[in-house]
Amino acid sequence: MRDRQYWLFKSEPSSYSFSDLMGETDRTAEWDGVRNYQARNFLRDDVKVGDGVLFYHSNVKPPAVVGMAVVVREGYPDDTAWDPDSDHPDPKSTPDKPIWFMVDVKGEAALAKEVTLPEIKATPALREMSLFRRPRISIHPVTKAEWDLILEMGQA
Repeated sequence: MRDRQYWLFKSEPSSYSFSDLMGETDRTAEWDGVRNYQARNFLRDDVKVGDGVLFYHSNVKPPAVVGMAVVVREGYPDDTAWDPDSDHPDPKSTPDKPIWFMVDVKGEAALAKEVTLPEIKATPALREMSLFRRPRISIHPVTKAEWDLILEMGQA
């Protein structure tokens, strides 16, 4: 069995917020709509059941890690790509040859205090995060040390 891995998943709260996730009936939701190949590869190949997720609100001022979730279903075809009425249709993706993948996550807890991007940038131990090397991607691997430090920073 492999060790638990850790991830940072970005979402614009105007599209889907951590509060939305925590408001779901069982706090579980599909993480769909990812249309970047590297992020897709993470979802398809690397993100596994039991992995930890830092829920990051992007495109707000300031962007911040706001909560924690856990992966409860590993990568499977993202059927929103086949729905022309979805927010992220892709006619090249079909049920027989899916291009895009998603996972299911379950919200665990909001952080007592949001950990903002400026705080993350100002923390020497977090300067090498993937978040800074590929800022436009929506899924980032996080080390155990980064995970622990961000959760510590999120305590009130």
